[in-house]
Amino acid sequence: ASDEQPATAPGTAAAGAVHPGVAARPYLGWTSWSMQSSKYPGLNPDGDYSYLTESNVLKQADALARKLKPYGYEYVNIDAGWWRDFAWQPRFDEYARQTAEPSRFPRGMKAVADDIHAKGLKAGIYLPVGLEKEAYADGAAPIWNAPGCTTADIVYPDLRTTNGWDSAYKLNFANPCAERYIDSQAQMFADWGYDFLKLDGVGPGSFKSGDNYDNVADVAAWQRAIAATGRPIHLELSWSLDIGHAADWQRYSNGWRIDTDVECYCDTLVTWENSVDDRFDDAPAWSRKAGPGGWNDLDSLNVGNGAMDGLTRAERQTYMTLWAISKSPLYTGDDLTRLDEYGLSLLTNREVIAVDQNGGPPARPLTPAGDQQVWGTRNPDGSWTVALFNLADAPAAVTADWASLGFTGKAAVRDLWNRKNLGAYRNKLTATLPAHGSRLFTVRPGGAELVATSYEAEAPTNTLSGNASVAGCDACSGGQKVGNLYLGGKLRINGVAAKKAGLYTINVAYVSGDARSVTVYANDGNGTSLKFPSTGDWGTVETVSVQLALKAGTNTVTFDSADWYAPDIDRIDVPQTR
Repeated sequence: ASDEQPATAPGTAAAGAVHPGVAARPYLGWTSWSMQSSKYPGLNPDGDYSYLTESNVLKQADALARKLKPYGYEYVNIDAGWWRDFAWQPRFDEYARQTAEPSRFPRGMKAVADDIHAKGLKAGIYLPVGLEKEAYADGAAPIWNAPGCTTADIVYPDLRTTNGWDSAYKLNFANPCAERYIDSQAQMFADWGYDFLKLDGVGPGSFKSGDNYDNVADVAAWQRAIAATGRPIHLELSWSLDIGHAADWQRYSNGWRIDTDVECYCDTLVTWENSVDDRFDDAPAWSRKAGPGGWNDLDSLNVGNGAMDGLTRAERQTYMTLWAISKSPLYTGDDLTRLDEYGLSLLTNREVIAVDQNGGPPARPLTPAGDQQVWGTRNPDGSWTVALFNLADAPAAVTADWASLGFTGKAAVRDLWNRKNLGAYRNKLTATLPAHGSRLFTVRPGGAELVATSYEAEAPTNTLSGNASVAGCDACSGGQKVGNLYLGGKLRINGVAAKKAGLYTINVAYVSGDARSVTVYANDGNGTSLKFPSTGDWGTVETVSVQLALKAGTNTVTFDSADWYAPDIDRIDVPQTR
Protein backbone atom coordinates (compact mmCIF):
# COMPACT_ATOMS: atom_id res chain seq x y z
CA ALA A 1 0.00 0.00 0.00
CA SER A 2 1.16 3.52 -0.69
CA ASP A 3 1.19 4.54 2.96
CA GLU A 4 3.86 1.92 3.60
CA GLN A 5 6.30 3.65 1.26
CA PRO A 6 8.11 6.77 2.44
CA ALA A 7 7.55 9.81 0.24
CA THR A 8 10.55 11.00 -1.70
CA ALA A 9 11.89 14.20 -0.22
CA PRO A 10 12.02 17.26 -2.48
CA GLY A 11 15.23 17.43 -4.46
CA THR A 12 16.13 13.77 -3.96
CA ALA A 13 16.12 11.04 -6.57
CA ALA A 14 12.84 9.22 -6.96
CA ALA A 15 13.14 5.47 -6.55
CA GLY A 16 11.60 4.99 -9.98
CA ALA A 17 14.83 6.13 -11.60
CA VAL A 18 16.17 2.68 -12.54
CA HIS A 19 18.76 4.33 -14.77
CA PRO A 20 20.40 7.34 -13.09
CA GLY A 21 20.26 9.52 -16.20
CA VAL A 22 16.52 9.07 -16.77
CA ALA A 23 14.40 12.01 -15.59
CA ALA A 24 17.26 13.73 -13.82
CA ARG A 25 15.44 16.82 -15.10
CA PRO A 26 11.92 17.18 -16.51
CA TYR A 27 11.95 16.05 -20.11
CA LEU A 28 11.39 18.34 -23.12
CA GLY A 29 9.91 17.35 -26.44
CA TRP A 30 6.81 16.92 -28.59
CA THR A 31 3.73 14.69 -28.44
CA SER A 32 1.24 13.70 -31.14
CA TRP A 33 -1.94 13.64 -29.05
CA SER A 34 -2.87 17.34 -29.09
CA MET A 35 -3.12 17.50 -32.86
CA GLN A 36 -4.56 14.05 -33.43
CA SER A 37 -7.36 14.79 -30.92
CA SER A 38 -8.23 18.30 -32.12
CA LYS A 39 -11.06 19.44 -34.38
CA TYR A 40 -8.85 22.23 -35.78
CA PRO A 41 -9.58 22.48 -39.52
CA GLY A 42 -7.42 20.20 -41.62
CA LEU A 43 -5.58 18.37 -38.85
CA ASN A 44 -7.55 15.12 -39.09
CA PRO A 45 -8.90 15.01 -42.66
CA ASP A 46 -9.58 11.26 -42.68
CA GLY A 47 -11.57 11.12 -39.45
CA ASP A 48 -10.83 11.37 -35.74
CA TYR A 49 -7.19 10.77 -34.82
CA SER A 50 -6.20 10.36 -38.47
CA TYR A 51 -3.33 12.85 -38.02
CA LEU A 52 -1.24 10.10 -36.45
CA THR A 53 0.91 8.73 -39.28
CA GLU A 54 4.55 7.95 -39.81
CA SER A 55 4.84 10.82 -42.28
CA ASN A 56 3.43 13.39 -39.87
CA VAL A 57 5.49 12.15 -36.92
CA LEU A 58 8.70 12.39 -38.92
CA LYS A 59 7.81 15.88 -40.18
CA GLN A 60 7.44 16.97 -36.56
CA ALA A 61 10.68 15.22 -35.60
CA ASP A 62 12.49 17.09 -38.37
CA ALA A 63 11.02 20.42 -37.20
CA LEU A 64 11.90 19.63 -33.59
CA ALA A 65 15.49 18.88 -34.55
CA ARG A 66 15.80 22.11 -36.53
CA LYS A 67 13.97 24.53 -34.27
CA LEU A 68 13.91 23.25 -30.68
CA LYS A 69 16.64 20.66 -30.19
CA PRO A 70 19.29 23.37 -29.48
CA TYR A 71 17.16 24.38 -26.48
CA GLY A 72 16.95 20.89 -24.97
CA TYR A 73 13.82 19.47 -26.61
CA GLU A 74 14.55 15.88 -27.58
CA TYR A 75 11.62 13.49 -27.16
CA VAL A 76 9.26 12.67 -30.05
CA ASN A 77 6.37 10.84 -28.43
CA ILE A 78 3.88 8.80 -30.46
CA ASP A 79 0.57 8.60 -28.62
CA ALA A 80 -2.53 6.39 -28.82
CA GLY A 81 -3.46 4.72 -32.09
CA TRP A 82 -0.18 3.53 -33.58
CA TRP A 83 -1.58 -0.04 -33.58
CA ARG A 84 -5.09 0.94 -34.76
CA ASP A 85 -6.42 1.63 -38.24
CA PHE A 86 -8.44 4.70 -39.22
CA ALA A 87 -11.62 2.96 -38.06
CA TRP A 88 -9.83 2.48 -34.69
CA GLN A 89 -9.62 -1.30 -35.05
CA PRO A 90 -6.50 -2.71 -33.34
CA ARG A 91 -3.73 -4.95 -34.62
CA PHE A 92 -1.78 -7.43 -32.45
CA ASP A 93 1.02 -9.87 -33.07
CA GLU A 94 0.74 -13.60 -32.35
CA TYR A 95 1.77 -12.94 -28.73
CA ALA A 96 -1.07 -10.48 -27.94
CA ARG A 97 1.24 -7.47 -28.22
CA GLN A 98 0.24 -4.32 -30.04
CA THR A 99 1.91 -4.05 -33.44
CA ALA A 100 2.17 -1.26 -35.99
CA GLU A 101 -0.86 -0.51 -38.13
CA PRO A 102 0.46 -0.46 -41.75
CA SER A 103 -1.93 2.26 -42.88
CA ARG A 104 -0.36 4.58 -40.32
CA PHE A 105 3.18 3.24 -39.95
CA PRO A 106 3.95 1.22 -43.08
CA ARG A 107 7.62 0.61 -42.19
CA GLY A 108 6.88 -0.41 -38.62
CA MET A 109 7.76 1.20 -35.31
CA LYS A 110 11.46 0.30 -35.27
CA ALA A 111 12.09 2.14 -38.53
CA VAL A 112 10.39 5.25 -37.11
CA ALA A 113 12.50 5.11 -33.95
CA ASP A 114 15.63 4.69 -36.07
CA ASP A 115 14.76 7.79 -38.10
CA ILE A 116 14.08 9.80 -34.93
CA HIS A 117 17.42 8.69 -33.48
CA ALA A 118 19.18 9.65 -36.69
CA LYS A 119 18.12 13.24 -36.00
CA GLY A 120 19.76 13.11 -32.56
CA LEU A 121 16.40 12.77 -30.81
CA LYS A 122 14.68 10.22 -28.56
CA ALA A 123 11.62 8.17 -29.46
CA GLY A 124 8.53 7.69 -27.30
CA ILE A 125 5.62 5.27 -27.57
CA TYR A 126 2.30 4.64 -25.81
CA LEU A 127 0.22 1.83 -24.27
CA PRO A 128 -2.94 1.57 -22.19
CA VAL A 129 -2.56 -0.36 -18.96
CA GLY A 130 -3.86 -3.95 -18.86
CA LEU A 131 -4.53 -6.55 -21.57
CA GLU A 132 -6.65 -4.96 -24.25
CA LYS A 133 -9.88 -6.88 -24.75
CA GLU A 134 -9.23 -7.47 -28.44
CA ALA A 135 -5.85 -9.08 -27.62
CA TYR A 136 -7.41 -11.78 -25.44
CA ALA A 137 -8.10 -14.06 -28.42
CA ASP A 138 -10.38 -16.37 -26.40
CA GLY A 139 -7.52 -16.88 -23.96
CA ALA A 140 -5.52 -18.88 -26.49
CA ALA A 141 -2.77 -16.45 -27.52
CA PRO A 142 0.66 -17.55 -26.24
CA ILE A 143 2.89 -15.20 -24.30
CA TRP A 144 6.26 -14.50 -25.89
CA ASN A 145 9.21 -16.24 -24.23
CA ALA A 146 6.93 -17.79 -21.60
CA PRO A 147 6.33 -21.47 -22.41
CA GLY A 148 2.93 -22.68 -21.26
CA CYS A 149 1.53 -19.18 -20.66
CA THR A 150 -1.48 -17.91 -22.60
CA THR A 151 -3.70 -14.86 -22.38
CA ALA A 152 -6.13 -16.91 -20.26
CA ASP A 153 -3.41 -17.21 -17.61
CA ILE A 154 -2.58 -13.53 -17.31
CA VAL A 155 -6.06 -12.16 -16.47
CA TYR A 156 -8.75 -13.03 -13.93
CA PRO A 157 -11.20 -15.79 -14.91
CA ASP A 158 -14.13 -13.38 -14.63
CA LEU A 159 -12.43 -11.02 -17.13
CA ARG A 160 -12.75 -8.02 -14.85
CA THR A 161 -11.82 -4.79 -16.59
CA THR A 162 -9.38 -2.07 -15.76
CA ASN A 163 -8.02 1.34 -16.90
CA GLY A 164 -9.75 4.67 -17.38
CA TRP A 165 -11.92 3.43 -20.24
CA ASP A 166 -12.51 -0.20 -19.13
CA SER A 167 -10.94 -1.14 -22.45
CA ALA A 168 -8.66 -3.83 -21.02
CA TYR A 169 -8.82 -6.88 -18.81
CA LYS A 170 -7.07 -6.56 -15.47
CA LEU A 171 -3.81 -8.50 -15.19
CA ASN A 172 -3.64 -11.06 -12.39
CA PHE A 173 -0.14 -10.95 -10.95
CA ALA A 174 -0.84 -13.95 -8.73
CA ASN A 175 0.07 -15.89 -11.88
CA PRO A 176 3.70 -15.32 -12.98
CA CYS A 177 2.52 -15.37 -16.60
CA ALA A 178 1.11 -11.83 -16.14
CA GLU A 179 4.52 -10.41 -15.42
CA ARG A 180 5.97 -12.35 -18.34
CA TYR A 181 3.48 -10.58 -20.62
CA ILE A 182 4.70 -7.17 -19.49
CA ASP A 183 8.28 -8.41 -19.86
CA SER A 184 7.46 -9.29 -23.46
CA GLN A 185 6.05 -5.84 -24.20
CA ALA A 186 9.00 -4.06 -22.60
CA GLN A 187 11.49 -6.17 -24.52
CA MET A 188 9.66 -5.45 -27.76
CA PHE A 189 9.92 -1.70 -27.16
CA ALA A 190 13.58 -2.02 -26.21
CA ASP A 191 14.28 -4.04 -29.36
CA TRP A 192 12.56 -1.35 -31.42
CA GLY A 193 14.75 1.27 -29.77
CA TYR A 194 12.22 3.31 -27.82
CA ASP A 195 13.38 5.60 -25.03
CA PHE A 196 10.06 6.55 -23.46
CA LEU A 197 6.75 4.86 -22.64
CA LYS A 198 3.53 6.59 -21.69
CA LEU A 199 1.35 4.13 -19.77
CA ASP A 200 -2.19 5.47 -19.88
CA GLY A 201 -5.45 4.98 -18.01
CA VAL A 202 -3.56 4.13 -14.81
CA GLY A 203 -5.39 3.93 -11.50
CA PRO A 204 -6.05 4.72 -8.82
CA GLY A 205 -6.64 7.74 -11.00
CA SER A 206 -8.01 8.27 -14.50
CA PHE A 207 -11.32 9.02 -12.75
CA LYS A 208 -11.47 5.44 -11.45
CA SER A 209 -10.94 3.86 -8.03
CA GLY A 210 -11.43 0.50 -6.38
CA ASP A 211 -9.60 -2.80 -6.62
CA ASN A 212 -10.22 -3.32 -10.34
CA TYR A 213 -8.58 0.01 -11.12
CA ASP A 214 -5.61 -0.29 -8.79
CA ASN A 215 -2.73 -0.61 -11.24
CA VAL A 216 0.15 -0.16 -8.80
CA ALA A 217 1.19 -3.77 -9.43
CA ASP A 218 1.17 -3.12 -13.19
CA VAL A 219 3.40 -0.06 -12.80
CA ALA A 220 5.80 -1.98 -10.53
CA ALA A 221 5.95 -4.78 -13.09
CA TRP A 222 6.71 -2.29 -15.83
CA GLN A 223 9.56 -0.87 -13.80
CA ARG A 224 11.06 -4.33 -13.33
CA ALA A 225 10.53 -5.21 -16.98
CA ILE A 226 12.20 -2.04 -18.21
CA ALA A 227 15.15 -2.62 -15.88
CA ALA A 228 15.52 -6.15 -17.20
CA THR A 229 15.83 -4.91 -20.79
CA GLY A 230 18.92 -2.90 -19.88
CA ARG A 231 17.62 0.02 -21.95
CA PRO A 232 17.05 3.37 -20.20
CA ILE A 233 13.33 3.83 -20.94
CA HIS A 234 11.52 6.71 -19.26
CA LEU A 235 8.19 5.50 -17.76
CA GLU A 236 5.47 8.17 -17.66
CA LEU A 237 2.05 7.54 -16.08
CA SER A 238 -1.27 9.04 -17.12
CA TRP A 239 -3.78 10.50 -16.08
CA SER A 240 -5.16 12.30 -13.01
CA LEU A 241 -3.13 9.99 -10.78
CA ASP A 242 -4.31 9.55 -7.19
CA ILE A 243 -2.14 11.67 -4.91
CA GLY A 244 -2.75 9.16 -2.12
CA HIS A 245 -0.48 6.81 -4.07
CA ALA A 246 2.20 9.42 -4.79
CA ALA A 247 4.83 7.30 -3.04
CA ASP A 248 4.04 4.42 -5.40
CA TRP A 249 4.33 6.59 -8.49
CA GLN A 250 7.62 7.96 -7.16
CA ARG A 251 8.93 4.50 -6.44
CA TYR A 252 8.05 2.89 -9.76
CA SER A 253 8.00 5.58 -12.44
CA ASN A 254 9.65 8.73 -13.76
CA GLY A 255 6.61 10.99 -14.04
CA TRP A 256 2.90 11.15 -13.42
CA ARG A 257 0.11 13.22 -14.91
CA ILE A 258 -1.57 15.06 -12.05
CA ASP A 259 -4.61 16.21 -14.02
CA THR A 260 -6.97 15.33 -16.83
CA ASP A 261 -6.15 15.99 -20.48
CA VAL A 262 -5.20 19.56 -21.24
CA GLU A 263 -6.75 19.39 -24.71
CA CYS A 264 -10.21 20.89 -25.21
CA TYR A 265 -11.25 18.43 -27.99
CA CYS A 266 -12.63 21.41 -29.86
CA ASP A 267 -11.68 23.48 -32.91
CA THR A 268 -8.42 24.58 -31.26
CA LEU A 269 -5.87 22.55 -29.32
CA VAL A 270 -6.73 24.06 -25.94
CA THR A 271 -8.70 26.88 -24.33
CA TRP A 272 -8.03 28.94 -21.22
CA GLU A 273 -11.13 27.83 -19.30
CA ASN A 274 -11.13 24.14 -20.21
CA SER A 275 -7.41 23.56 -20.28
CA VAL A 276 -5.13 25.91 -18.37
CA ASP A 277 -6.80 27.70 -15.48
CA ASP A 278 -7.73 24.63 -13.42
CA ARG A 279 -4.05 23.66 -13.13
CA PHE A 280 -3.59 26.57 -10.72
CA ASP A 281 -5.88 24.78 -8.26
CA ASP A 282 -4.48 21.30 -8.85
CA ALA A 283 -0.71 21.80 -8.96
CA PRO A 284 -0.07 22.97 -5.36
CA ALA A 285 -1.00 19.64 -3.77
CA TRP A 286 1.73 17.88 -5.75
CA SER A 287 4.46 20.47 -5.26
CA ARG A 288 6.42 18.40 -2.71
CA LYS A 289 6.07 15.13 -4.59
CA ALA A 290 8.58 15.78 -7.38
CA GLY A 291 12.34 15.73 -7.70
CA PRO A 292 15.15 14.27 -9.79
CA GLY A 293 14.05 10.88 -11.07
CA GLY A 294 10.32 11.67 -11.11
CA TRP A 295 8.30 14.80 -11.91
CA ASN A 296 4.75 16.11 -11.79
CA ASP A 297 3.34 16.23 -15.33
CA LEU A 298 0.88 19.03 -16.17
CA ASP A 299 0.37 17.67 -19.73
CA SER A 300 1.07 19.17 -23.15
CA LEU A 301 2.38 22.72 -23.52
CA ASN A 302 0.48 24.19 -26.47
CA VAL A 303 1.75 27.76 -26.75
CA GLY A 304 3.44 27.75 -30.15
CA ASN A 305 0.73 29.05 -32.49
CA GLY A 306 -1.92 31.42 -31.19
CA ALA A 307 -4.52 30.64 -33.86
CA MET A 308 -4.19 26.89 -33.43
CA ASP A 309 -3.80 26.98 -29.66
CA GLY A 310 -6.84 29.21 -29.13
CA LEU A 311 -5.16 31.43 -26.55
CA THR A 312 -4.18 35.09 -26.21
CA ARG A 313 -0.53 36.06 -26.00
CA ALA A 314 -0.91 36.71 -22.27
CA GLU A 315 -2.49 33.29 -21.74
CA ARG A 316 0.25 31.54 -23.69
CA GLN A 317 2.95 33.15 -21.56
CA THR A 318 1.07 32.33 -18.36
CA TYR A 319 0.62 28.73 -19.50
CA MET A 320 4.35 28.23 -19.98
CA THR A 321 5.18 30.16 -16.80
CA LEU A 322 3.10 27.80 -14.66
CA TRP A 323 4.57 24.72 -16.36
CA ALA A 324 8.14 25.98 -15.89
CA ILE A 325 7.83 26.93 -12.21
CA SER A 326 6.03 23.63 -11.52
CA LYS A 327 9.00 21.73 -13.01
CA SER A 328 6.61 19.95 -15.34
CA PRO A 329 7.98 18.27 -18.43
CA LEU A 330 7.83 20.75 -21.29
CA TYR A 331 6.45 18.85 -24.27
CA THR A 332 4.51 20.75 -26.85
CA GLY A 333 1.65 19.34 -28.88
CA ASP A 334 1.82 22.12 -31.46
CA ASP A 335 2.44 21.76 -35.18
CA LEU A 336 6.14 22.57 -35.09
CA THR A 337 6.13 23.34 -38.81
CA ARG A 338 3.73 26.24 -38.17
CA LEU A 339 5.07 27.94 -35.04
CA ASP A 340 4.49 31.67 -35.04
CA GLU A 341 7.25 34.07 -34.04
CA TYR A 342 5.84 34.72 -30.59
CA GLY A 343 5.29 31.01 -29.93
CA LEU A 344 8.84 30.21 -30.93
CA SER A 345 10.11 32.96 -28.60
CA LEU A 346 8.19 31.39 -25.71
CA LEU A 347 9.41 27.86 -26.35
CA THR A 348 13.03 28.94 -26.79
CA ASN A 349 13.49 31.35 -23.88
CA ARG A 350 16.56 29.80 -22.27
CA GLU A 351 16.06 31.57 -18.94
CA VAL A 352 12.52 30.24 -18.55
CA ILE A 353 13.60 26.76 -19.61
CA ALA A 354 16.37 26.98 -17.01
CA VAL A 355 13.75 27.57 -14.30
CA ASP A 356 12.15 24.26 -15.28
CA GLN A 357 15.50 22.47 -15.44
CA ASN A 358 17.44 23.75 -12.41
CA GLY A 359 16.75 20.71 -10.23
CA GLY A 360 15.10 22.64 -7.42
CA PRO A 361 11.65 21.94 -5.97
CA PRO A 362 8.51 23.06 -7.80
CA ALA A 363 7.05 26.42 -6.89
CA ARG A 364 3.84 26.70 -4.94
CA PRO A 365 1.55 29.59 -4.01
CA LEU A 366 2.93 32.09 -1.52
CA THR A 367 -0.47 33.74 -1.26
CA PRO A 368 -4.01 32.38 -0.94
CA ALA A 369 -5.69 31.17 -4.11
CA GLY A 370 -7.61 33.94 -5.81
CA ASP A 371 -7.67 36.01 -8.96
CA GLN A 372 -4.26 37.46 -8.12
CA GLN A 373 -1.59 35.03 -6.98
CA VAL A 374 2.12 34.94 -6.20
CA TRP A 375 4.03 31.68 -6.53
CA GLY A 376 7.63 31.01 -5.59
CA THR A 377 10.38 28.54 -4.86
CA ARG A 378 13.89 28.84 -3.53
CA ASN A 379 16.52 27.83 -6.06
CA PRO A 380 19.62 25.74 -5.35
CA ASP A 381 21.81 28.88 -5.57
CA GLY A 382 19.83 30.73 -2.88
CA SER A 383 17.88 32.96 -5.23
CA TRP A 384 14.10 32.77 -5.60
CA THR A 385 11.95 32.16 -8.62
CA VAL A 386 8.87 34.32 -8.22
CA ALA A 387 5.86 34.36 -10.56
CA LEU A 388 2.98 36.83 -10.50
CA PHE A 389 -0.36 35.76 -11.96
CA ASN A 390 -3.56 37.63 -12.71
CA LEU A 391 -6.25 35.03 -13.36
CA ALA A 392 -9.01 37.62 -13.55
CA ASP A 393 -10.75 38.65 -16.76
CA ALA A 394 -9.55 42.25 -16.43
CA PRO A 395 -6.14 43.87 -15.77
CA ALA A 396 -5.01 43.99 -12.15
CA ALA A 397 -1.97 44.74 -10.03
CA VAL A 398 -0.18 41.89 -8.24
CA THR A 399 2.40 42.36 -5.49
CA ALA A 400 5.09 40.02 -4.22
CA ASP A 401 6.23 40.90 -0.69
CA TRP A 402 9.74 39.90 0.26
CA ALA A 403 8.34 39.03 3.70
CA SER A 404 6.62 36.06 2.02
CA LEU A 405 10.10 34.84 1.08
CA GLY A 406 11.51 35.30 4.55
CA PHE A 407 13.66 38.39 4.08
CA THR A 408 13.38 42.16 4.11
CA GLY A 409 15.16 45.08 2.48
CA LYS A 410 16.49 45.18 -1.05
CA ALA A 411 16.62 42.43 -3.64
CA ALA A 412 18.00 42.35 -7.17
CA VAL A 413 15.29 41.44 -9.66
CA ARG A 414 15.65 39.99 -13.15
CA ASP A 415 12.73 39.77 -15.60
CA LEU A 416 13.09 36.33 -17.21
CA TRP A 417 10.60 36.70 -20.06
CA ASN A 418 12.14 40.00 -21.16
CA ARG A 419 15.65 38.87 -20.24
CA LYS A 420 16.74 42.02 -18.48
CA ASN A 421 17.78 43.15 -15.04
CA LEU A 422 15.32 45.50 -13.36
CA GLY A 423 17.59 46.66 -10.55
CA ALA A 424 16.93 46.61 -6.83
CA TYR A 425 13.47 46.57 -5.29
CA ARG A 426 12.89 47.26 -1.61
CA ASN A 427 10.55 44.99 0.36
CA LYS A 428 8.23 44.20 -2.55
CA LEU A 429 7.58 44.21 -6.27
CA THR A 430 4.29 45.22 -7.91
CA ALA A 431 3.28 44.73 -11.53
CA THR A 432 0.05 45.45 -13.38
CA LEU A 433 -0.86 42.44 -15.46
CA PRO A 434 -3.34 41.97 -18.30
CA ALA A 435 -6.24 39.54 -18.03
CA HIS A 436 -4.83 36.02 -17.52
CA GLY A 437 -1.36 37.57 -17.55
CA SER A 438 1.88 36.79 -15.73
CA ARG A 439 5.42 37.92 -14.98
CA LEU A 440 8.37 35.75 -14.04
CA PHE A 441 11.37 36.91 -12.04
CA THR A 442 14.54 35.77 -10.37
CA VAL A 443 14.84 37.54 -7.02
CA ARG A 444 18.23 37.64 -5.27
CA PRO A 445 17.96 38.76 -1.64
CA GLY A 446 20.34 41.54 -0.70
CA GLY A 447 18.75 42.54 2.58
CA ALA A 448 18.43 40.89 5.95
CA GLU A 449 16.63 37.77 7.05
CA LEU A 450 13.16 38.66 8.21
CA VAL A 451 12.87 38.96 11.96
CA ALA A 452 9.49 37.67 13.02
CA THR A 453 7.74 36.52 16.14
CA SER A 454 6.02 33.15 15.99
CA TYR A 455 2.71 32.48 17.68
CA GLU A 456 1.72 28.84 17.99
CA ALA A 457 -1.91 28.04 17.29
CA GLU A 458 -2.05 25.59 20.19
CA ALA A 459 -0.73 28.05 22.80
CA PRO A 460 -2.87 27.88 25.98
CA THR A 461 -3.33 31.65 25.91
CA ASN A 462 -5.35 31.42 22.69
CA THR A 463 -9.13 31.12 22.47
CA LEU A 464 -10.76 28.14 20.75
CA SER A 465 -14.48 28.03 20.12
CA GLY A 466 -16.96 25.73 18.47
CA ASN A 467 -15.40 22.44 17.39
CA ALA A 468 -11.84 23.78 17.31
CA SER A 469 -9.37 21.62 19.19
CA VAL A 470 -5.65 20.96 19.61
CA ALA A 471 -4.22 17.90 17.86
CA GLY A 472 -0.80 16.33 17.46
CA CYS A 473 1.19 17.16 14.34
CA ASP A 474 4.67 15.72 13.77
CA ALA A 475 5.47 18.21 11.00
CA CYS A 476 4.26 21.27 12.92
CA SER A 477 6.68 23.61 14.63
CA GLY A 478 5.41 22.93 18.15
CA GLY A 479 4.39 19.34 17.51
CA GLN A 480 0.74 20.40 17.59
CA LYS A 481 -1.85 22.29 15.57
CA VAL A 482 -5.41 23.49 15.90
CA GLY A 483 -7.86 21.52 13.81
CA ASN A 484 -11.55 20.72 13.64
CA LEU A 485 -12.18 24.21 12.34
CA TYR A 486 -15.55 23.61 10.74
CA LEU A 487 -19.12 24.94 10.87
CA GLY A 488 -18.29 28.00 12.92
CA GLY A 489 -15.24 26.71 14.75
CA LYS A 490 -12.75 29.51 15.49
CA LEU A 491 -9.16 29.97 16.56
CA ARG A 492 -8.25 33.34 18.06
CA ILE A 493 -4.55 33.93 18.59
CA ASN A 494 -4.15 36.40 21.43
CA GLY A 495 -1.31 38.70 22.37
CA VAL A 496 0.02 39.43 18.87
CA ALA A 497 2.41 42.35 19.32
CA ALA A 498 3.08 45.16 16.84
CA LYS A 499 5.47 48.03 17.48
CA LYS A 500 3.48 50.41 15.32
CA ALA A 501 0.21 50.46 13.46
CA GLY A 502 0.16 49.40 9.83
CA LEU A 503 -0.37 46.67 7.27
CA TYR A 504 1.68 43.56 8.05
CA THR A 505 2.52 40.58 5.85
CA ILE A 506 1.88 37.65 8.15
CA ASN A 507 2.96 34.13 7.21
CA VAL A 508 0.47 31.41 8.17
CA ALA A 509 1.75 27.84 8.54
CA TYR A 510 -1.08 25.39 7.96
CA VAL A 511 -2.00 21.82 7.02
CA SER A 512 -4.75 20.95 4.57
CA GLY A 513 -5.18 17.79 2.50
CA ASP A 514 -7.41 19.72 0.13
CA ALA A 515 -7.93 23.37 -0.73
CA ARG A 516 -10.00 25.02 2.01
CA SER A 517 -11.20 28.52 2.79
CA VAL A 518 -10.99 30.35 6.10
CA THR A 519 -11.99 33.84 7.16
CA VAL A 520 -9.03 35.71 8.63
CA TYR A 521 -9.13 39.03 10.46
CA ALA A 522 -7.29 41.06 13.06
CA ASN A 523 -8.95 42.42 16.18
CA ASP A 524 -12.57 43.30 15.41
CA GLY A 525 -11.98 44.01 11.73
CA ASN A 526 -14.02 42.71 8.85
CA GLY A 527 -13.06 39.18 7.94
CA THR A 528 -11.93 38.14 4.47
CA SER A 529 -12.50 34.59 3.25
CA LEU A 530 -9.23 33.25 1.84
CA LYS A 531 -8.69 29.95 0.03
CA PHE A 532 -5.57 28.15 1.21
CA PRO A 533 -4.09 25.76 -1.41
CA SER A 534 -3.81 22.08 -0.57
CA THR A 535 -0.61 21.00 1.17
CA GLY A 536 -1.00 17.59 -0.50
CA ASP A 537 -1.90 15.57 2.59
CA TRP A 538 -2.64 15.95 6.29
CA GLY A 539 0.98 15.52 7.34
CA THR A 540 2.65 18.34 5.39
CA VAL A 541 2.94 21.94 6.52
CA GLU A 542 3.01 24.81 4.01
CA THR A 543 2.90 28.58 4.37
CA VAL A 544 0.93 31.37 2.75
CA SER A 545 1.10 35.05 3.55
CA VAL A 546 -1.87 37.24 4.39
CA GLN A 547 -1.98 40.96 4.95
CA LEU A 548 -3.58 42.24 8.11
CA ALA A 549 -3.87 45.72 9.60
CA LEU A 550 -2.46 45.63 13.11
CA LYS A 551 -2.63 48.39 15.70
CA ALA A 552 0.32 49.44 17.83
CA GLY A 553 0.42 47.25 20.90
CA THR A 554 -1.44 43.99 21.40
CA ASN A 555 -3.68 42.41 18.77
CA THR A 556 -5.72 39.30 18.10
CA VAL A 557 -5.72 37.32 14.86
CA THR A 558 -8.77 35.13 14.24
CA PHE A 559 -9.30 32.15 11.91
CA ASP A 560 -13.03 31.52 11.45
CA SER A 561 -14.30 28.45 9.59
CA ALA A 562 -17.66 30.18 8.94
CA ASP A 563 -20.12 27.73 7.36
CA TRP A 564 -17.72 25.09 6.00
CA TYR A 565 -14.36 23.37 6.66
CA ALA A 566 -11.14 25.33 7.19
CA PRO A 567 -7.49 24.22 7.11
CA ASP A 568 -5.68 23.23 10.29
CA ILE A 569 -3.45 26.01 11.67
CA ASP A 570 0.10 25.43 12.93
CA ARG A 571 1.29 28.97 13.72
CA ILE A 572 1.63 32.52 12.45
CA ASP A 573 4.87 34.47 11.95
CA VAL A 574 4.48 38.22 12.44
CA PRO A 575 7.27 40.59 11.33
CA GLN A 576 8.63 42.64 14.18
CA THR A 577 8.69 45.72 11.96
CA ARG A 578 6.68 46.77 8.95
